[in-house]
Amino acid sequence: MSKLIKRRSFLKGAAVAGAGAAAVAASNLAAPAIAQGKRELKMVTTWPKNFPGLGTSAERLAARIGSASGGAITVKVFSAGELVPPFESFDAVSQGTADMYHAADYYWQGKSKAYNFFCAVPFGLTASEMNAWIHHAGGQQLWDELGAGFNIKPFMAGNTGVQWGGWFNKEMTGLEDFKGLKMRMPGLGGEVLRRLGSAAVALPGGEIFPALQAGTIDATEWVGPWNDLAFGFYKVTKYYYWPGFHEPGTVLSCGVNKGVWDSLSAGEQSLIETCAAAENDMVLAEFNAKNSDALATLVNEHGVQVRRMPNDMLNAIGGKSGEVVAEAAASDPMTQKVYDSFLAFRGKAIAYSKLSDQAYWQARLLPFKYG
Repeated sequence: MSKLIKRRSFLKGAAVAGAGAAAVAASNLAAPAIAQGKRELKMVTTWPKNFPGLGTSAERLAARIGSASGGAITVKVFSAGELVPPFESFDAVSQGTADMYHAADYYWQGKSKAYNFFCAVPFGLTASEMNAWIHHAGGQQLWDELGAGFNIKPFMAGNTGVQWGGWFNKEMTGLEDFKGLKMRMPGLGGEVLRRLGSAAVALPGGEIFPALQAGTIDATEWVGPWNDLAFGFYKVTKYYYWPGFHEPGTVLSCGVNKGVWDSLSAGEQSLIETCAAAENDMVLAEFNAKNSDALATLVNEHGVQVRRMPNDMLNAIGGKSGEVVAEAAASDPMTQKVYDSFLAFRGKAIAYSKLSDQAYWQARLLPFKYG
């Protein structure tokens, strides 16, 4: 072998060895860097532990973030009362006691009435319309602006779809039946009930059944057949009314402490945002899949009496709802700004849905069968 060939072989071997050593060194440096970069975030919720559709959604979102990040970000979930009381979740995240919450944002209307519009308002937007407004018509930007004032970055993380009117200990035949009625209903829907002469109260989920059983309240709304069956409301009252005027497409939200959010890399932020969007779709699909079976169980196995709210009552409720929502908008400039955007989009959505979704639903009820 010539000296030239030997020299080339030596250089080639040295290069390979050098590359291998560099790779080993890089892997030794990377491993502890990843380990040092791991984070555990605390999520507080307003839901009972593992409660179907709500508590389980929080757990699933946490697991989704952990899996998508390859374990770089883990989320420890605390159900209502485990770390803080349910209605203190917002303050815990705002102040940094917790890193994120999973809740319904109308619980925070005491902070700003604008929060109602990012959850549900009477005769407001359906689930698909909420998605459209928030994703494509300026809703998210307004939500971000609102949240920044409280040190919170918000996302949609679920939707229950159209909720039911509620459970009553008597038949509702006219507006007079609302007078003196003690009913659990949060948000602006509760204020509508007050205008009708009812005593509306906001109770977290875990406190509703005991209050109904003890007679502290005469009626309650919660979500719909799937969740209501799980809570066992049929054991106390048998009158179940539809449609629900107060929550036509209720958004479940994930709020992240703004300092925590800003400390994440762009990739980590995108990961959490994507996981929340995926969970938003999953929750709506789950409620749509489970509600029909649960309703059949309530009626066929538990003797629940399903009743439709009369049109004259709905018309009167609609009038009061318009007053309440407009008054809420006038409470401060930020809420007015949100309301103006929401109302403008609602008008467009109603005009289009008459010719699309609503028209199809009506057509589908015609006497037609497959096959």
